[in-house]
Amino acid sequence: MKPAKSPPHKAGRPRWILHVQAQFWRFLMGIGMYLHRLAPPRPPKPNFSRTIPCTVSPRPGTMVLHFYVPPKYPSPWKANQKRYPVVVNFHGGGFTLGKAKDDARWCKTVVDELSAVCVSVDYRLAPEHPFPTAVEDGVDAILYLAHHAEELNIDLDKIAVSGFSSGANMSFTVPLRLQEEMLSELTPSSDSDSTTTSMMQKAISRGRTLVAVQQEVRLRAIVAWYPPTDYTVTRAQRRQTCARADQELPAIFTELFDESYLSPPTMDMSNPYLSPGVAPDYMLAGLPDDIILFCCEWDMLLAEGERFRDRLVNQLKKNVIYQMVLGVPHGWDKAPNPIKPTPGVKEYYLRACGELRKIFNSEDS
Repeated sequence: MKPAKSPPHKAGRPRWILHVQAQFWRFLMGIGMYLHRLAPPRPPKPNFSRTIPCTVSPRPGTMVLHFYVPPKYPSPWKANQKRYPVVVNFHGGGFTLGKAKDDARWCKTVVDELSAVCVSVDYRLAPEHPFPTAVEDGVDAILYLAHHAEELNIDLDKIAVSGFSSGANMSFTVPLRLQEEMLSELTPSSDSDSTTTSMMQKAISRGRTLVAVQQEVRLRAIVAWYPPTDYTVTRAQRRQTCARADQELPAIFTELFDESYLSPPTMDMSNPYLSPGVAPDYMLAGLPDDIILFCCEWDMLLAEGERFRDRLVNQLKKNVIYQMVLGVPHGWDKAPNPIKPTPGVKEYYLRACGELRKIFNSEDS
């Protein structure tokens, strides 16, 4: 049964005003992230980047993939016998702010601890590119890596996705949208929605999605850091669940994020590519079996993150490694302190990579 549509969000400001405000906050966030990167040890720059076309979204354009690679990785585009695991990362910023390089410390940890390639995706931002552009760009990034796996020396059996905040939302919604993209290649456009649903249910019930069959891509794991998972819950309702009101994201940001990305405001907030927490079981069954989830104690998104965890474990029988980071607000690992990194960040990054290592190595033994 199709879920009932959630109440629409109220109409917001004109798009041109949102654009001006987004540009203003992007500039200020750029200063904050510059200070964040000054703290020792400084994060690395990408080893190389690739500009790729956006083909899944009906909105034409390009985006950039930033590659962080191990020391012995061969020169780009020179195929080698060695194949590297890959972690595809999506940055945070409410789908409106932020850049792929903001997560350079996480990318470095992935490279150092897993001897893996980390690809951070500069997907297109709202309000210029509202929902579902970011999710579609994420699909394009994975398809690009799959199509160029030999040139990029990528092991298609060892691909994980990760993300922070809105990017953590994408770490769930991109795999869901990827399923549909692969199924659309098999299903004639004249077929009914019921036929597509039936095909998805049959494909997923066999234990592997058609993504894996058609593109030889196997998403092995998800690493999600403080994700929004349920937009059917209003911001006011989310704030009521937060343990520390003084640590909440200010309304000036959340209103900008929602008005920019959730367009039109009458859209269905239960759309699975927006709210994976309320997606149908047959879609969620196609997610990787192993999910590593971190939430923050002083975060208005904690309650929905834990609800989603419980559903994944109890209804979908997923293996969820969960950790609530105590005494921190949303986005705690990106504090703009130029003197020293935020305490605890490295330890949690290492913990996530330790779990990824177990997952990647589980079939090698």
